[in-house]
Amino acid sequence: MQTDILVIGSGIAGLTYALKTAQQMPDKKITILTKTQSDETNTKYAQGGIAGVTDFDHDSFQKHIEDTLIAGDGLCNPHIVEIVVKEGVERINELIAWGAQFDKDPEGDYKLGKEGGHSENRILHHKDVTGKEMERALLEAIKKSSNIELINHCFVLDIITQHHLGYLVTKSTPDIECYGVYVLNLSTNKIEKIIAGITMLATGGNGQVYRSTTNPAIATGDGVAMVYRAKGRIENIEFIQFHPTALYEAGVRGHSFLITEAVRGDGGILRNAAGEAFMERYDERKDLAPRDIVARAIDNEMKINGTEFVYLDCRHMNQQNFREHFPNIYEKCLSIGVDVSKDMIPVSPAAHYSCGGVKTDEYARTSVKNLYAAGECASTGLHGANRLASNSLLEAMVFAHRAYVDTVKYFETAPSNVERIFPDWNTAGTSAPKEMILITQSLKEMKLLMSDYVGIVRNNERLQRANRRIDLLHEETEHLYEHTEVSPQLCELRNMITVSYLIIKSAELRKESRGLHFNTDYPEKQTILQNTIL
Repeated sequence: MQTDILVIGSGIAGLTYALKTAQQMPDKKITILTKTQSDETNTKYAQGGIAGVTDFDHDSFQKHIEDTLIAGDGLCNPHIVEIVVKEGVERINELIAWGAQFDKDPEGDYKLGKEGGHSENRILHHKDVTGKEMERALLEAIKKSSNIELINHCFVLDIITQHHLGYLVTKSTPDIECYGVYVLNLSTNKIEKIIAGITMLATGGNGQVYRSTTNPAIATGDGVAMVYRAKGRIENIEFIQFHPTALYEAGVRGHSFLITEAVRGDGGILRNAAGEAFMERYDERKDLAPRDIVARAIDNEMKINGTEFVYLDCRHMNQQNFREHFPNIYEKCLSIGVDVSKDMIPVSPAAHYSCGGVKTDEYARTSVKNLYAAGECASTGLHGANRLASNSLLEAMVFAHRAYVDTVKYFETAPSNVERIFPDWNTAGTSAPKEMILITQSLKEMKLLMSDYVGIVRNNERLQRANRRIDLLHEETEHLYEHTEVSPQLCELRNMITVSYLIIKSAELRKESRGLHFNTDYPEKQTILQNTIL
């Protein structure tokens, strides 16, 4: 199969990029691949909203820039922050023009929420399902584009580069090029080649490497792992944001239900097992401190009191407003016997967002030629050591747009297609898996070691243990991969082990505590700021 533009992933980054390129270049064929259903993305589960300066009477670009820089703890790229904040408003307006609806007050003005780390109310939202509403609007617009083909149930295995033409490709190889991908078509169970002039990685996050995460099952770090195998650059991936308030349900592991930060923005108060409001002991901003501070505070309170959760108290809030703004949270809590008007909500931190990823420039270009990356899989320089709440959807749209601008320029001067013969996927020597337990048990071990050793609080000994164990899991999984027919389960395990290794290695290289990376052996920040690039 051949296509002009290949998009891997159907979240806000991938869909925005595909829609813009399709409208600007109606003669080009755009193909979107997604490994499950088109709407099953991290975007869909984004509750709180999207940050943008729309109320210039009380807010300003400079305030949003400063809030982002403070949250990023010295590692943000100021130029990138300015780009995202200033260009983001136009991207939001485009999304509204495509049909996305954000909540308004009776006078017709947008209801603007406030979340941790923000100095002003600037969060646009659609109740507590903002991401789902944005995804809906984009998919509706995509359906109207005749030159976009959206293919579900396609698992991308690897990026095709010069390596597949028989050349030796290393980290030092200049001008590594992407020619497309190998993909496992789950409808036919066959491995196919898709050759593309331009490829956009919009594969989302990697929360599933941890035992408890707000991410859906698809968030297995596929894009980061593929780029690393292709000898592309990965940056700052040790900065894993744990959302402070995931709903605690005894015995439930994997996908945790998110209690959006907007609940605290509207007045929710965190309390420990004794009922004490504890955040004032950790930060003057109390419950609206940035997520890294709140998550560590909750982790510390849980350890002090020997509990598996703390409480989010919403009993004093206007209950009618709560049900209107957070209907899904209200219903979810009620389903487990928690009436927010009478009961406090049990919450605990869960892996939520990867601030690092595939290193990109200001036009979403990766270190691999003709390969872009946008959304959570990318490291743009916006988030630094800690993402400011509700900046992620904004970032995804801004860099999807910038990649589109660069793509249009590419096709204006693109050389004529050079016919290359790429080999078929080599299945020689492989057979059907004998036991799924070899995959599922390794997956459990990986999640356990990442959660226990490379979580909210780390130290050198934990990281060393994690490194030794992940090496063994890598060795066993590679042996299985070389001798077994590929499957989504095996490939996801392989990708998650690669991403786990990268997180551990980056964490070992950072000899300080900064933002989301807190190492008790290096409790102080260093004066020299640097990115960890692998």
